[in-house]
Amino acid sequence: MAAMDAIDRNILARLQENAAQPVAEIARKVGLSVTPCWRRIQRLEETGVIRKRVALLDGKKVGVPMSVFVALRTNQHNAEWLAEFAHSISAMPEVVEFYRMSGEVDYMLRVVVANMNAYDAFYRRLISEVQLTDVSSSFAMEEIKFTTALPINAAPPPQ
Repeated sequence: MAAMDAIDRNILARLQENAAQPVAEIARKVGLSVTPCWRRIQRLEETGVIRKRVALLDGKKVGVPMSVFVALRTNQHNAEWLAEFAHSISAMPEVVEFYRMSGEVDYMLRVVVANMNAYDAFYRRLISEVQLTDVSSSFAMEEIKFTTALPINAAPPPQ
């Protein structure tokens, strides 16, 4: 992809605020006419800078208000185990984020559930499907900041 300029970054910032806004509105805000703005958005989608456009839901209002951060440790560190593990975890709808980590923890999950009973059911399914050494769960008491917006205007341009 050609390097992103300030206008591309501005378009991305606007889309992160509200991906449903009309292209004409984005174009006006970034100082372009509609067609060049639309072309830039298309290029950003085609090159994978924009991965997808989604609606962000309120977990409380849809019945999954509890966020649990689950730290996993394993003594398995081979490609076959990882492929099976990643497949199993990715198939669990409660897992909304899944990371391989450095340091003391091998993998970190963010799991969203309705309540403690739902988490217990998830936990039981997890340990029955995957060979793990340790599972440690931390329950979020309060959501202080949540955003999916990346700090694109604070980041240095990619090289």
